[in-house]
Amino acid sequence: MFRDSSRLLYHGANASSPVVTNKPSIVTLLRDYDSPGVFPASSRIDLNLKVTNGFTMKVWDAWKYPVFALNKVSSLALDVISHHVWGPRRKSWGIQMTILTSIMRDVSRHSALADITMVRKAMGIGGLVPLPSDALVTPVTFRVRKRNLRGILETSDAMEDEKRELSGEWIIGKRLWQSLQSDYKSTRQAGERANLVDQAKIDYDLRKGQSRVILYIHGGAYYSSSAAAQRMLTIPLSKYTNARVFAVDYRLAPETVFPGQLHDVVSTYFRLTDDLRVPPENLVVAGDSAGGALGLALLLYLRDNGYTLPGGALLFSPWVDLTLSCESWDTNAAYDIIPTPGPTGHLHPVVMYLGDGLEQYVTHPYASPLFGNLDGLPPMLIQCGDAEVLHDEIVLLSHKASLAGVQVQLETYEDAIHVFQAFPFLNLATTAFISCREFVRHKLPHIQSQLPQVLDNVTEFCLENDTDNDNVRVVRGDGVETNSGWQEVQEQMAREIVDSSYEARLSPAVPPSWGLDLVPTSNSSGSELEPTTPCVTVADPSRVVRHTMSSPTLCRMQSALSVFPERSVASQYLEDWPTHRKKFTLSPTPTRPSSPSEPSYSSISLSNIPAFATPWAAMTSVASTAYLV
Repeated sequence: MFRDSSRLLYHGANASSPVVTNKPSIVTLLRDYDSPGVFPASSRIDLNLKVTNGFTMKVWDAWKYPVFALNKVSSLALDVISHHVWGPRRKSWGIQMTILTSIMRDVSRHSALADITMVRKAMGIGGLVPLPSDALVTPVTFRVRKRNLRGILETSDAMEDEKRELSGEWIIGKRLWQSLQSDYKSTRQAGERANLVDQAKIDYDLRKGQSRVILYIHGGAYYSSSAAAQRMLTIPLSKYTNARVFAVDYRLAPETVFPGQLHDVVSTYFRLTDDLRVPPENLVVAGDSAGGALGLALLLYLRDNGYTLPGGALLFSPWVDLTLSCESWDTNAAYDIIPTPGPTGHLHPVVMYLGDGLEQYVTHPYASPLFGNLDGLPPMLIQCGDAEVLHDEIVLLSHKASLAGVQVQLETYEDAIHVFQAFPFLNLATTAFISCREFVRHKLPHIQSQLPQVLDNVTEFCLENDTDNDNVRVVRGDGVETNSGWQEVQEQMAREIVDSSYEARLSPAVPPSWGLDLVPTSNSSGSELEPTTPCVTVADPSRVVRHTMSSPTLCRMQSALSVFPERSVASQYLEDWPTHRKKFTLSPTPTRPSSPSEPSYSSISLSNIPAFATPWAAMTSVASTAYLV
């Protein structure tokens, strides 16, 4: 009894427990975000805040730093003791999560001890988290062209004189890179036999597949991080989806304010589609946190101004409401690694991002996509954790998009924090990337408005020149760049055997969360091969990913949760949204998903829903998948 009472006392003093109230329906909550310019009553943003440099190092302030360190050390020690004696704050957390959240909790209260430079250096520290296994990285710098952009970017576009530069990097998993090299070599040999001298006219028809390109937009609250700092996300994303990933380094706040970041992202999108000739339907826009919001802003801008939209979107914990109005900012503050912004304008991400336009732009759909009209956007996979402060606004976004007719797959991971995919020691991260793979390679070609194309000769030539040059280098699992230059990389890769350990977890025993069976096909030797998408033809079966029979460590909710309801069906269920989300104890053998021969996702058949899933299907309008430890 003493142990239980002590545990209750400790967690009660260090966590924000939600008050049980009669919550309004989800439809009622969404009305607060229907009108840009009208602030929700629960908004936590102070419109009078201004960007200030609150950091002035003085000799007599030096004592504050050891006090801060002592406070953190004592808090960390208490959390570690509590973890081992009374258990973690969240039931599935390991000691790593306890330490991580303890370090990050309440750091915003001490923002006066640092400036923007110190924060960026701290965010860029590597080595604390093990990075994914090796990949090929090619840094790229390109000049920003004037593209006659319309709408909110017309003025900034008119100022471009092709002198300003943006940078980014291509990330290609080793297996994909070796496959591309083999195809390039075969094509060149065929071209030489045909006496083709002009490189632009080389026949690339022998090469099929590998047609997806992902535009990745990093997070970091708009004022920190970079493409290189997010390799723990972009490397596995390339490996699991078998796609080339381009991560852009957009300009950061407060040096550049809204809509400067959006201008950089739009310019990068058009560089891929116009300069490198990648078909928009082959592109997938991806991003985490603030990058996820920029990805949504890109989609809204393209739609509003009549440009061709990409094929789909992957959003990891997108920050879609800069008014900070949702309840999870309070209820999950004790668990998440994202600190609540402080009461002053110093290091306040919203104030730095919007600058003097805070009141004008804080509810603008390109800054806070939750306030936007989401009609006509491409299919989306949205992943979040139920322990993060952005949880509620992400759920609202998913429902709003579903009501607008957008095909949305919302995946909520139990006890997961903000952008949990970036922490490889979490089993949930692997599960999340497997779901990304299913979405990009197996589901998206069936549901996007236009089928992806096999990349033509000119596009492949452009991509090869951009990714396969003297700037390419091998990045080891510890983040060290071991080789640089095309010749050195070629020699090293010829000696290496690609690590395929991640493929061991891609098993036909794991039902796809998208409701499509992965029906294996057999080659001449009788081995089972991974099915291909309609836009991919496998030239060499020996390079196709093979499945092993490893079983997942998590139970996955299936069946009716992997469908896309129509607006009318969604509206019916949303009216009865309950006050609290329920959790279920699932059977270790989930219901088998629907067959590929059943392409219709326009309705929900409650007769086919197992008993444990019926209450869930009645409370949600989006195709939600919950992951229970």
